[in-house]
Amino acid sequence: MRCFLCSRDSSSSSSSDNNRKNSTNNNRNNRRDDHAQPPQDRQRVSPDNLVNQSAPENTVGESSSSREKAIDKTQARTFTFDVLVAATQNFKEEYFLGEGGFGKVYKGRIPDTDEIVAVKQLDRSGCQGITEFVVEVVTLSTAHHENLVKLIGYCIEGAQRLLVYEYMPLGALDDHIHDTGPHRKVMDWNTRMKVAAGAARGLEYLHNEMKPPIIYRDLKCSNILLGDGYHPKLSDFGLAKVGPQGDKTHVSTRVMGTYGYCAPEYAMTGQLTYKSDIFSFGVVLLELITGRRAIDNRRPSPEQNLVSWARPLFKDRKKFHKMVDPALQGEFPIRGLYQALAIAAMCVQEHPTLRPQTSDIVTALNYLASQIYDPQTTTQSRSSPSSRRTSRKDGDKKREEDESTSRKDGEQIKSEEDESTSRKDGEQSKSEGDESTSRKDGEQSKSEEDESTNDPNTTQSRSSPSSRRTSRKEDGDQSKRQEDESTKSD
Repeated sequence: MRCFLCSRDSSSSSSSDNNRKNSTNNNRNNRRDDHAQPPQDRQRVSPDNLVNQSAPENTVGESSSSREKAIDKTQARTFTFDVLVAATQNFKEEYFLGEGGFGKVYKGRIPDTDEIVAVKQLDRSGCQGITEFVVEVVTLSTAHHENLVKLIGYCIEGAQRLLVYEYMPLGALDDHIHDTGPHRKVMDWNTRMKVAAGAARGLEYLHNEMKPPIIYRDLKCSNILLGDGYHPKLSDFGLAKVGPQGDKTHVSTRVMGTYGYCAPEYAMTGQLTYKSDIFSFGVVLLELITGRRAIDNRRPSPEQNLVSWARPLFKDRKKFHKMVDPALQGEFPIRGLYQALAIAAMCVQEHPTLRPQTSDIVTALNYLASQIYDPQTTTQSRSSPSSRRTSRKDGDKKREEDESTSRKDGEQIKSEEDESTSRKDGEQSKSEGDESTSRKDGEQSKSEEDESTNDPNTTQSRSSPSSRRTSRKEDGDQSKRQEDESTKSD
């Protein structure tokens, strides 16, 4: 995807048109292919001449002299065109790696060092030209960071402009996210967070550690290259711009970038800030999470712009699972997903002041990348969103059954306790009744005894049966003695 709105102003545009017409008229009868020109016919251009030809306004410095000093300090190697032709076997089609706004990229091998490199050849009909070439050389020659691609050298001969980079064996990030085929392994969650954290560190270096600080202006998935172990590096700095310094809040410039990644305030006003890069990074992070392209015209109209599609979903956490790349097949941490989407949502805020600082993004993503997710030990994350919803429903149903059983058990236990309490109360009442009866009988007996003490007859009549039997026996004995005495007297 190439840059948009990259036309110059009317005066420079008409001037360049006139130059192209003059050049065409001069060479119409004697046009020669640069690849076929012998070395002595090619004009060797020095970095100083290159600066004088391009003179990019505020691209790598504030003035022409400062740009010259910056280029003089570059330690990049200078290659001849013949060497690069030999390295790529005359730009053989089999060595073709890809194509961007600058031109085509080929894999090559430097003859004298046997080093594997990537050679980028300027497309003179493309939307990037001499100015971007100068910026690329100066920026990468003075930048040294593990998350920025290394510039090995450059070639300037005649109309030829070539850049030589370190070779990144795994290619661009967008190939691993968007162009996945049966032969390519799906990038897992841990790798995606690792790539996001590395890209953020590279951006932080440009914003906070470069002198002067740089606004990248073209951060996108195709410009993030992957080395061994999916180590990410930012590349293609042709649109880089020196950021505002001192009391300045922004840099006014013509709008350039890639549609879908360009911050809205920059696209509308041309006012470039560091927060413009933050918006672009948020789009890249969304692509890593969702697997969707920044702009995808194959989708329905409401889903063609990734940010416009995502913003309503940011407001409802229940819909977060709809945003995850289906290629992950549910293998992602729920908490990690929420945190990654929260970072992306902050980065793509419409108002630039609401977007976070680069250092804050790095801190958050370094933490996420350190939280290694293992799908083998996390059964919940291993399941698909639909199965997780089914599992939640089953769990809810089971909880309802458990609660119903618990209520029944509670009611049964309560009933048994009530019955037991009733039995105890009945036994207690019975016991108290018996005790009351006994007390009454005792009191009645005592009363009767007291009365018998006062009345012998009553005592005798109310005495116990054994006492009455003893009294009858005594009466019988007495009657018998009387009879015996009467017989004797007779």
